[in-house]
Amino acid sequence: MLFLLHYNRSKGSLVSIREFPDKDIANASAEKLRLEIDLLGSASGQEVVLLEAGSRDALQKTHARYFETLDEMRDNSK
Repeated sequence: MLFLLHYNRSKGSLVSIREFPDKDIANASAEKLRLEIDLLGSASGQEVVLLEAGSRDALQKTHARYFETLDEMRDNSK
């Protein structure tokens, strides 16, 4: 599975997430580029990433910073 994430670093929050099947890498990449172009000139602190994971649960474990606050990550690491 491919996951296109738009993350606002300034606010520390996930703006959007979109899923694509593995075979749809061309469309996922095109959507990533479209979103990056749309964000040009907007407020800084925007991050757009395309990630691959077996499931959304797996993605949330390996890339927790996109889904949890700093406090939640600290509490979960104890």
